[in-house]
Amino acid sequence: MKAIGYQTAGAISAPNALENITLAEPTPQGFDLLVEVKAISVNPVDTKVRTSRSAPTGEYKILGWDAVGVVKAVGDKVSLFKVGDEVWYAGDISRSGSYAEYQLVDERIVGHKPKTLSNAQAAALPLTSITAWELLFDRLGLPKDGSASDARILIIGAAGGVGSIITQLAVKLTGAELIGTASRQESAAWVKNLGADAVINHNKPLSDELAQLDIADVTHVISLTQTDKHFDEIVKVLRPQGKLALIDDPVGPLDVMKLKRKSLSLHWELMFTRSLYQTEDMIAQHHLLNRIAELIDADTLQSTFGEHYGTINAENLLKAHAQIESGKAIGKIVLEGFNQ
Repeated sequence: MKAIGYQTAGAISAPNALENITLAEPTPQGFDLLVEVKAISVNPVDTKVRTSRSAPTGEYKILGWDAVGVVKAVGDKVSLFKVGDEVWYAGDISRSGSYAEYQLVDERIVGHKPKTLSNAQAAALPLTSITAWELLFDRLGLPKDGSASDARILIIGAAGGVGSIITQLAVKLTGAELIGTASRQESAAWVKNLGADAVINHNKPLSDELAQLDIADVTHVISLTQTDKHFDEIVKVLRPQGKLALIDDPVGPLDVMKLKRKSLSLHWELMFTRSLYQTEDMIAQHHLLNRIAELIDADTLQSTFGEHYGTINAENLLKAHAQIESGKAIGKIVLEGFNQ
């Protein structure tokens, strides 16, 4: 099968940063689905792994944690899917990824693809949807029935992949007031279009920006980028007994003692936790992906598809990685098909 991989971790400019290769088609066992990959999207985690983790000697590492495809074969324990089903998923960071024509993925972290989206449109959503859903409802414990009218949520980095879907989920399901941050005119317009009540500039002090809106504090902060840079301002704008949730990798330790005076709580979200630890509730990702698909097919949520970078090959993936690393991507970068 065709695949794109690398052997040595390094910069995007390094020789053979990503290569077109040929690998043996894998065989499903147990809960595995063998999926013929139709479309993928690129996430910041792809670039982080590429720069930090080399493949074992003589082998290739295959990245990719967003895919849409068709089930071609199943393991002996599979009960949720059958051959021919159209599926979508983010996968498991400890296994080979979706930069390949065929991929093995545990059925418990796979959902049925939305019927109303193309493969490319759907590929933009799994990882970010899982992250957003788990952060809002599992970590922060916000309601899904619109009853959080007394809550005010600030999302830092609302125009990115996770921000784009978490904004929609918060607006459509929680009932909370929603303020997003963005630093450019086009990204601010994107966030506003997704339903945010207001957009502020995260290159300026958050407290000053909120004061311009006559907002004294927020009940929840969802920090998706540069948490270390914004940490003091986050503490300042959070209401006493408020909640901070984050997904990024702060540079250096955060001084959590600053949270004590206001009794603020800290919540981490990593969407790979359930699959990495084979948790008892691992199947929750199957259910939430199916729920996201229902919300999309009901026209409650829209795809966060940003740009189509062409077929799935090394040249196009190198361009996608470079754009992700620039920090200027709006929505998700998607690639489709394996004509190299």
